This record gives sequence, structure tokens and C-alpha cells, in this order.
Amino acid sequence: MPSNKSVSDAPITQFVNCRILKDHKLQWEDLWVREGKILNPEKLFFDEEGFADHKVDCEDNIIAPGFIDVQINGGYGIDFSQASSDIRGGVALVAKKILEHGVTSFCPTLVTSPPDIYHKVIPEVKAQDGGPEGAGVLGIHLEGPFISEEKRGAHPPKFLRTFKAGGVADLMETYGHLDNVAMVTLAPELANSAAAIRELSGRGIAVSLGHSMADVSQAEEAVQHGATFITHLFNAMLPFHHRDPGIVGLLTSDRVPPGRTVYYGMIADGIHTHPAALRIAHRANPAGLVLVTDAVMAMGLPPGRHTLGQQHIDIQGLHAYVLGTTTLSGSIATMDMCVRHFREASGCTVEAALEAASLHPAQMLGISHRKGTLEYGTDADFVVLDDTLTVRETYIAGQQVWRK
Repeated sequence: MPSNKSVSDAPITQFVNCRILKDHKLQWEDLWVREGKILNPEKLFFDEEGFADHKVDCEDNIIAPGFIDVQINGGYGIDFSQASSDIRGGVALVAKKILEHGVTSFCPTLVTSPPDIYHKVIPEVKAQDGGPEGAGVLGIHLEGPFISEEKRGAHPPKFLRTFKAGGVADLMETYGHLDNVAMVTLAPELANSAAAIRELSGRGIAVSLGHSMADVSQAEEAVQHGATFITHLFNAMLPFHHRDPGIVGLLTSDRVPPGRTVYYGMIADGIHTHPAALRIAHRANPAGLVLVTDAVMAMGLPPGRHTLGQQHIDIQGLHAYVLGTTTLSGSIATMDMCVRHFREASGCTVEAALEAASLHPAQMLGISHRKGTLEYGTDADFVVLDDTLTVRETYIAGQQVWRK
């Protein structure tokens, strides 16, 4: 409750009987929230002489930072790579539905598409804060079309592009503009890619390496030019070889600039990556692992035929294939499923599994000063989970937006 010394008249909520994820450990500690931010209780008590207006009993559950999904192609019948008549409405529907999976922020992802699709979709998908209406949008992830034909995976070959004009002009001609873009996945072995990487990273856009035939030296050069992420490690890249480990070699490279972390996405759905490969990556570079769903529009839908961008896909159980092939085409996993599978398959701590879905993606995007942690002054976006890591409640800006 505010006092005469309070810096704000806004109500204060105190979450009690909880273990909060802080400083990489679960700690028995209360969580205090005011005006959508995590509050420092010492300053509240000693400087303001204030106390809580409301108490929420968390019943011994875990409070972790809200999950952040930087690679999600759609879900619930919505495909972000389709220029529908209501693009914003489609993003809003997915944003609302993923709250139940603990996701409080995400990057709607567009797979390789023709320029007219980018020109229609990109202006419609604006970065915005989350709330009761849905998870926040951090910006778009453009996965393609500047990728390798040999490692295109489910991306349609006829829409792939190269950097003919030296990078910047190609980006603008293809995408139209970059105002709402948070990430771009490209293949660093393409001629003139260095200029594109420098331009994108100079604009504060995360550059990710993926769908690529790059060798380790090409990958290292891309990192030196500003690349910070690897799209779905092991998938759609050269397999690890002891004489040339390819992009995978970035996990232990000594040519990464000092003070820089190369982050890497993992689809921990039990299908895209063998548990042994998951363990190898995590043990080689635990601080860089970022869980992604790579979910397609069929997430949340029954088995059968669906679309992903310009391709038709077939959902069989938990597998999503390009129709008529055995090529995997994204996943139908949810983020909470990925957290649980990663914890089980890797044998990592609960804290490590939760941070791979929250802190690490926030660090990769350069937003960990406000998202991905429960530090004082950060956004009060968090998830309440039980000991099986099942989501019980989701909060955005300190407000409950979903409850089981």
C-alpha cells in the first residue's frame, strides 16, 4: 500500500509461497509487482515505507520469467506466411492461444516467400506489448529467402534468392522494409552476405545462420560481421565432421569475438533432435541454448493436410512433413512441451530448462534488461508452474492473462 513517501499511488501485489527463478536458482522468496514491473521490496519497505495491497498465494509453485519463442510460424490454423485478409487478426489469435503455454512474447516467423508476400505481411505485424489480449510481439523473424538450395528443408526452391546487388539493396527489394523485423535467418556462404549481415546487425536486427552449407570458417566470419544466432541447430546444415564441424563448430569456436555468446535454437520436440545430440549441444555450450518451437499452423489442430507458406504439409501424429515426402516441416510442439522434454532428455536442472526458454532468447535479442528475468525493474511477465513444469498461470505486466 502506498505511504506518504511512495513514489507511486499504484497498488502493489505480493506473490507469496513461491520459488522464484532468480540469479540462476529457484529461491523461496516473495515477488512484488507494481505498475507492471518487478519491485525491489527493500526500497519499498525502507525508502517508501509501503506494503502490499494484494497478496497472491502461489501454493508452493514455481515462478519463472515468461517464455519467449523466437521461431514460431503460426498455429491454430493461422500461417504467418500467408497474406490473408486479416493478417493482424491471425497474429492476435495465435498470441492469445500461446498464453496457455507460458509464452509472454514471441517473434512471428515468415518462411521463404515471394516478395509480394513480405510486402503485404511485414507492415501489418507490428511490435507491441502483450496483455490480456495475448502475448507481446517482439518483431518478425524472417527465415529466408537468402538461404542454401541444398539445405532449404521445407522452403520452396523457386522463391530462394541470392545477394546480387551486395546486400542492402537485395534486403530492401525482397522485404520492402525492415521496421518491424527482429531477426533474419540467412546462409553465410552466399556471395555478398557479409554486407547484409553488417547492415542488419547495425540496425539492431539479430542475424541468424541457418539453412546453410557453410563450413566453420564461413560461420566464424559471419559471427565476426555480427551474426549472433544459429537457427535450429543440427537441422538444415552440414552435419558435424571432426575436420570441419561446420556451423555446429561455433558452439566451441575460439574465433568468436571476446565477450560475445553465439546462441543457438533447439527444437526440443523429441523429433527434430535426438536426445544425445541435445545433450552434446547443451554440455558444449549451456549458456547459448535457446528453446524454439518452430511451430507451424497445424499446432493445436488435428492430423491431416495443412499449409506452411507456399507449401502443403501433412501432420501425422507429432510429425509435420512436406506433403508426399519425409522432409520435416516445422513442429506442432508447444513451448511448455519443449521445456519439459528438454529437461527430461538433457538431464539439466529445472533452472536451466526454464532459462533456455526465457533468459537466453532475451539475451540473444538484446532485451534482457526488460524481459527474460525477474530482476528488479524488469517487466513483470512471468509464468507459474508446478513441479512437473506444467503451466498453471501466465502473467503479463503483473496481470493474470491465463489460468488453468
